[in-house]
Amino acid sequence: MLYVIYAEDTADSLEKRTAVRPAHLARLQLLQDEGRVIAAGPLPAVDSNDPGAAGFTGSVIIAEFSSLEAAQSWAQDDPYVAAGVYKQVAVKPFKRVM
Repeated sequence: MLYVIYAEDTADSLEKRTAVRPAHLARLQLLQDEGRVIAAGPLPAVDSNDPGAAGFTGSVIIAEFSSLEAAQSWAQDDPYVAAGVYKQVAVKPFKRVM
């Protein structure tokens, strides 16, 4: 089943985000290589693809997992969680219509 992972960043987390981004992307690449990622990306803090120093307010991932518990576990093991980039992570089932 598909799940949406919605994560909100802590304030002023751009430096932490940048530092652990390679590890975060490596985990996502594993899911991508398995064909499980529908969409993934950050939420710019301003209306721009390159927000610069404004940074990001969070991230969204839509991916396939075997269960809600598996999706939650995967989300909690993210390097952004360990580094304190994310202040809150929500995981919800997602029904793809289009």
